[in-house]
Amino acid sequence: MRSIILIVLVIWSCSRTLSSSLIASYGGWTRIELKKHQLDFKSVTAAGINVRQDYKDLHSAIAYLKNFMDIQYYGEISIGTPPQKFNVVFDTGSSNLWVPSSKCFISIACYFHSRYTQGCQDIYQDCQDHVSVGDLVVKDQVFVEAQIEKSVDLILTQFDGILGLGFLDMSIGRVTPLWYNMVQQRLVSQQLFSLWLNQDPYAEFGGEIVFGGIDWRHYQGDHTYVPVANNGYWQIEVKDFDIANESTGHCLDGCAAIVDSGTSLLAGPTMAVAQINHAIGAEGIVSLECKTFVSNYGARIWDLLISGLEPERICTEVGLCVHNNSSGGIETVVDSDYKEDSTVNDATFCSFCEMAIMYIQVQIKELKAKEKTLNFMNELCEKLPNPGRKSFVDCNKIGEMPPISFTIGGKAFPLMPEQYIIKVKEGCSTVCFNGFVAVDVPPPQGPLWILGNIFLGAYHTVFDFGNLKVGFAKAA
Repeated sequence: MRSIILIVLVIWSCSRTLSSSLIASYGGWTRIELKKHQLDFKSVTAAGINVRQDYKDLHSAIAYLKNFMDIQYYGEISIGTPPQKFNVVFDTGSSNLWVPSSKCFISIACYFHSRYTQGCQDIYQDCQDHVSVGDLVVKDQVFVEAQIEKSVDLILTQFDGILGLGFLDMSIGRVTPLWYNMVQQRLVSQQLFSLWLNQDPYAEFGGEIVFGGIDWRHYQGDHTYVPVANNGYWQIEVKDFDIANESTGHCLDGCAAIVDSGTSLLAGPTMAVAQINHAIGAEGIVSLECKTFVSNYGARIWDLLISGLEPERICTEVGLCVHNNSSGGIETVVDSDYKEDSTVNDATFCSFCEMAIMYIQVQIKELKAKEKTLNFMNELCEKLPNPGRKSFVDCNKIGEMPPISFTIGGKAFPLMPEQYIIKVKEGCSTVCFNGFVAVDVPPPQGPLWILGNIFLGAYHTVFDFGNLKVGFAKAA
């Protein structure tokens, strides 16, 4: 079971560190349906044969896409002539296309994946070739041929590389993204693509990505569209964040959210994730250090905020962080008595302070009482997530857990516990953990949320490149 959990953790980390499918052509757009499979690869093969038979009459090119453990969606493309096939993650959180090279000799991970056979001499070299995505052939696409894969964690991934669907502004080396070339070469009739991820573990198909169109069969009602706030990422604004239909106050002034199909889970501010853990009974860690921090500094931070001191100066004022004048950065300075018996490093205390400021600011705006706020912060300390680890929950209590909701474009988009709790099975055992993980980005860029595949599985998503907006509708 530990190996299965490790794979889940690796998928979460690798999908952000790395910066066969059914295809049918209708009226100028290409539909790629993603094939979902469990860990039983024999059944996957059998399902693939059935897919080919069922859709033969559509005269479709078939690129068989898969969903590994309901966590990572990836699919097949080909590069070159004759075509060399690769499984890639279609990642709206990055903009480059990269695949392993046949000249990757010293990295063990490369031997577990398909490798491009016409490599260049440098460690990472931009190469150029025709790339096929379904029936579409993008000519002279520049891509990265990786000759070194430093992370051994890549051995555990089922995909070979990444196909970025982000904007040019985020492209490393200002390489024209494949999606841009699809538009410029007039391979699609509309400047948009749409994504549907099937959350039914027993369904034959795991979802589809449609380049140049929208498949009406996979959503209910109308899409709610919001503008893209950042041309690097598919970034939008979230105006509220609710637990059990009650506002937490975290995003009343607006939070940035990146719509990211390359991220498996859902990431948000640590204190917000701690509130979720509190609501669903997830186990927490580093609680002693957190409670000590609240006891020693919570009331003082509250008073300094009330006094009008700039939030960015408070952690320095209380002695937990200090501005480094030479580098312009922040260093940590923590009283030795405070950190003497601690199991966490100095930077964590500075992070505690920054998290506490953001949380207390919300409570002051909501006119919450000081004592009540500090008492609740102590409770949240029991549920505080640790970066890189998951918060485990009781599988038998999933039905009792509350909905978690985001307000986007004036409309609530709830996630039910069956959608945000991840189940990992091995044999007769099942382990459940919270699909929300912690990431802290301070203002002005933050607070930041990353809406990964957990959210995208619940809502059919349209990435409107021509009008710079993103649309969500309930998935069908």
